[in-house]
Amino acid sequence: MRLDELPPRRATHIAAIDWDALDDKAARRLRELGFDEGVTIETLHRGPVGLDPIAVRVGKMTIALRKVVANAVTVTPA
Repeated sequence: MRLDELPPRRATHIAAIDWDALDDKAARRLRELGFDEGVTIETLHRGPVGLDPIAVRVGKMTIALRKVVANAVTVTPA
């Protein structure tokens, strides 16, 4: 399942990240924020227009991701 398909308030783990689908800036930002395989992640809520961006929690951080970036993250149930 892709991260942008994950229902709100469901914790899961990152199974894979398609780094090739991201531009350099987005890939570097995700790495700096701790996105990696096995990390626990939870969707919190979505933006009002087009459900973009998506707010997610990684550790104690709340991060806003564009759907195109969330689309590159594959998750599995926790």
